[in-house]
Amino acid sequence: MLQNRCSHLVWPIDTLRAGIRDFDARPVRKGESRKEIVEDLLNSAEGLVHVDNVLMDREFDSQHVLEMISQRGLLNVVPKRMQTSEKAQAKRLLKHRKDRYETDRKLHLGRNKWHETTLIYRRKEDSEHNDHRQYSVFMSNRGSGFLSEYGYRWEIGSGYRSIKRFMAATTSKDFGLRFFYFAFACLLYSIWRVVDLLVQVKLIGKYEDSPVITADNTLTLLKKETGSG
Repeated sequence: MLQNRCSHLVWPIDTLRAGIRDFDARPVRKGESRKEIVEDLLNSAEGLVHVDNVLMDREFDSQHVLEMISQRGLLNVVPKRMQTSEKAQAKRLLKHRKDRYETDRKLHLGRNKWHETTLIYRRKEDSEHNDHRQYSVFMSNRGSGFLSEYGYRWEIGSGYRSIKRFMAATTSKDFGLRFFYFAFACLLYSIWRVVDLLVQVKLIGKYEDSPVITADNTLTLLKKETGSG
C-alpha cells in the first residue's frame, strides 16, 4: 500500500506471504514523477518479499503508475479522484438507486497507447451526504473481485493514526530526523501493543481488539519514567 506521510513516503505492502508490514520510506525529491517514486519503492519491496497486491492512496491514480504496476503482473486497487464524467455517472446511479456498478475504461498513455482498467462505483453505507458523494470510485486491473483487499488499507491508516500519538512534534524538514521520530514512534507503538497483548492473554486467556492497556496509560508511564513526553 502506498500512502503519503509528511515529507516522505511510507510503503506498507499487503502480500500473501508477508502480511501487512512497513518496508521502506524515502523523501520525495523535487521533479520526481509519481511513477518514478512508486517504481523505486516497488523495487525495494520486491527485494525483500513476494509482492502480489499494490493498494494505493488516490494521489497515485495516475494511468502511468497503473500501467507500470500492471506490466509487473501485480494487482492494483486505487481510489479515483472523481472528475466530471465520474460525478455524472454517480448521479445516474443514485437516481436509479444502484449501490454498485462496474465499467471498463481506457486511460490514455500518449502516442496512441492506452491503459485498460475497470472503474468500480460503490455506494457508501450510512454516508453523511445525500448526493453523488455517497459513491466512491475505484480503479482495478482485475475487477471488483479484489476490492475487499482494499479494506486492509483502512487498518494501516488506523494504525498510523495511533502511531502519531507516540511521535514527537517537529517542524524540521530534515528527512533523517523526521524518519527517526517516525521509526521511534513505531517502536513505542509496537511495545504498547505487545504489552497489551501479554496482559490480555494473562488476564483473560485471549487477545481482543480493544486494548486493556491504553495508549494514554503507556504515554503517562513513559513520561513518568523518562521525564519526556
